[in-house]
Amino acid sequence: MWKIKIAWLIILLSVVLLISSIPTAMSQQVRKVTPYVFVGAIPNPVHVGDEVLLHVGITLYTAWPQSGWKNLKVIIERPDGKVDTIYPVNTDTTGGTGVLYRPTIVGTHYVQVYFPEQKVEVAVLGIPAGSIMNEAWSEKLALIVQEEPLEYWPGIPLPSEYWSRPVNSQFREWACITGNWLAPKGYYIDMNCPGNDEAPETPHILWARPLVKGGMGALGGGLAGGGIPWDFEYGDAYEGFFGQPVVIGGVVYFNRYKADGSTRVEQEVVAVDIRTGEELWIRSWNRTRLAFGQVFYWSSFNYHGVFAYLIATRTVAGVTYWDFYEASTGRWVFSYSNVPAGTNIYGPKGEILRYNVNVARGWLMKWNSTRVVTQRRIQEYGPTDSRHGSWIREYMGTTLDARLGIEWNVTIPRGLTEAVPPAAGPATVYLEDRVMGTNFSRAVLAPKTLHMWALSTAPGKEGKLLFNITWTNPRPDARWHLEAASVKDGVFVLVCLETTEKWGFDINTGRLLWGPTEKQDYKDAWSYSSGYFWDFIYNGKLYSGGCGGTVYVYDVKTGKRLWTYDLVDRYHEWTFGNNWFVYFAFVADGKLYFYNGEHSPNNPLARGSLMVCLDAETGEEIWKLNFFGTCWGGKPVIGDSIIVALNLYDMRLYAIGKGPTATTVQAPESAQSIGTPVLIKGTVMDISPGTRETSVLLRFPNGVPAVADECMADWMQYVYMQFPRPANVKGVWVKLDAINVYTGEYLDIGGTHTDETGMFTVAWTPTKEGLWKILATFPGSKSYWPSYAETAIVVTAPPPSPEIPTPATLAQVTALQTTVETLMIALTALLVIVIIIGAYSIYSILKFKKQT
Repeated sequence: MWKIKIAWLIILLSVVLLISSIPTAMSQQVRKVTPYVFVGAIPNPVHVGDEVLLHVGITLYTAWPQSGWKNLKVIIERPDGKVDTIYPVNTDTTGGTGVLYRPTIVGTHYVQVYFPEQKVEVAVLGIPAGSIMNEAWSEKLALIVQEEPLEYWPGIPLPSEYWSRPVNSQFREWACITGNWLAPKGYYIDMNCPGNDEAPETPHILWARPLVKGGMGALGGGLAGGGIPWDFEYGDAYEGFFGQPVVIGGVVYFNRYKADGSTRVEQEVVAVDIRTGEELWIRSWNRTRLAFGQVFYWSSFNYHGVFAYLIATRTVAGVTYWDFYEASTGRWVFSYSNVPAGTNIYGPKGEILRYNVNVARGWLMKWNSTRVVTQRRIQEYGPTDSRHGSWIREYMGTTLDARLGIEWNVTIPRGLTEAVPPAAGPATVYLEDRVMGTNFSRAVLAPKTLHMWALSTAPGKEGKLLFNITWTNPRPDARWHLEAASVKDGVFVLVCLETTEKWGFDINTGRLLWGPTEKQDYKDAWSYSSGYFWDFIYNGKLYSGGCGGTVYVYDVKTGKRLWTYDLVDRYHEWTFGNNWFVYFAFVADGKLYFYNGEHSPNNPLARGSLMVCLDAETGEEIWKLNFFGTCWGGKPVIGDSIIVALNLYDMRLYAIGKGPTATTVQAPESAQSIGTPVLIKGTVMDISPGTRETSVLLRFPNGVPAVADECMADWMQYVYMQFPRPANVKGVWVKLDAINVYTGEYLDIGGTHTDETGMFTVAWTPTKEGLWKILATFPGSKSYWPSYAETAIVVTAPPPSPEIPTPATLAQVTALQTTVETLMIALTALLVIVIIIGAYSIYSILKFKKQT
């Protein structure tokens, strides 16, 4: 009996299992689906010869990791009977994609898309994996190709008046004036600063803020005063202020305090608006310091955007960490550990690259900061997970192992040499597509035979030997240094420190091109040995300068000296020579900026030091300003075409750039008649942020006048540095116009210059009646943005003139005279009669009185 029960139980269980499996089997049944194929064209109509974007695919998407549908074909029937085909076309996971087509003839084209049969690899939309998508065709799309051009986005011109951040993302043309500064300049780093095409052409100061121990404050620096005839500290040597400045998006960031004390003492990072000097935020990053910045573009199938980071570095137990902070807020986002040593090179999307070479062991390695994240994601989720569409999303608040960023490690030829010690060179140079090395450095006397080599780091050529040459040392018992290199210009330059002579070599073959050059000032040997000065190559020219105080410029292809510029100490204060030292800051907008500074400056500082701007092509002096730069602190930086620099003379940050202005105009409020002179007056004032500081307002209660470009250096030194007021200050040009309010008639009144107070006056005699709008326009200059103002005046008709009688003729005068003479005779006779009658009347009255 129990066997029967067991049998029935088994049968019942089998039925239950069979029934329960039916839905699953049905849901997993392979299907055949006929998709709906689409095609669209943007733009349509299209101008002949212009590209059109064809949107093609099917309405059904795919599930990851199936990346899309494959091998679609686009067929285009042309009006001339020919057929163009685009194949193969693969969609993305949305089921669609875009392909470009450029029609070459006018007329109606018909576009159709063929979708081939293929499998569904991953279940989606209720369609089981393994199902078949049937082949299908789209409807034919009529693409109209015409002769008439289409209207496209016209572009936005560069600003012609004062502008500020943020910049509308549609204004792509403005990229040339919105540059960033991510890391210090130095050896083998491109000294040109793109994105600063309006770099200062005059030393106009936007603002000046005191710097106290590296930050904004009221104390400032300069002369201590009283019984202490010296200056407050400068930070040179070794204790620099304004450390590691970075400029991103119109904000300058820097370390508030000195580096000394490290994490044992308070450390803060400051963010300041580069236009206004306003302090935006202060952050303490666990007592770490800002090292450099990154502006990194991430583009994937999900997300496209630029990430701006401030990066602090620290070393714990021999491990190097990078901490990434948002530039907008200073908030910590994520960190890297085990970051390899090396020189930062920024890639085309802002990724940070580092190369390391070990000639003894024969390997060359490339590290990529972006790869740290992407490889970590592959480790966790595989290569096809949808999370690859994001940048740092799930790793915010974590620390990633930077060893994942090693992109490749290749074997290199043995036998390459390296100077000892390499840190004193640098004997190994990392450029954008190669690594170069030598067996000499500036730290020791060079060997009799100089050895130079180069390895490629370019894609597909990783580790390839470009050249490996030897060269007999032409100047024995001397130090040598690989001083400058440019892949773009195809040249690297060696310098003999003791003689300051230079030799140029082909950067691709190592072949000697030219040399030696003429000798420079002997003191430049100190520059090359110190490492605080460097030569650089820009736009086909080699720029050299240092302790000798002269800028030397050579043709980098021939070694010919083109021009020189002496940074003269006109007051004979400098104890090192007749010229100030030359520290190159950067090149921007074809202009070379440099300044004087010193490793361990005397206290008090030598007077009369300068910052200078030259035309980088011709050497023509553009401007110079009283300035003493720092050697150990932050060097001058530029962003958004504005320079920010620390001046040791008063320990203040100075922002140099084009400033805003305000124009006013006044005219009589009462009506004026035609022909009556009218006094028009007004002002043009500098309203840069620095002019609103209390220290300036108290000296200029009526505002700071705008002055001519040629007076700018002396005027800025007077306004912000309290130098004596310069004599013969020139104002700016103001244009005056009159516009009839009712008719729109325009009258050119002319123009004039403002005086040293900013005021202008013009006498104008109206010639037409009406209500006139008076427009005063300051057109701007190299120092200032333009501004304008309006007023109005009523001009009336002149009052009526008094009537003047017509002079009488001779005949009229004669007739009148005759008439008058006749009347005179008659009047005389009448008078005699009156007298007689009067006398008789008196006689009669008297006689009557006697009788009575």
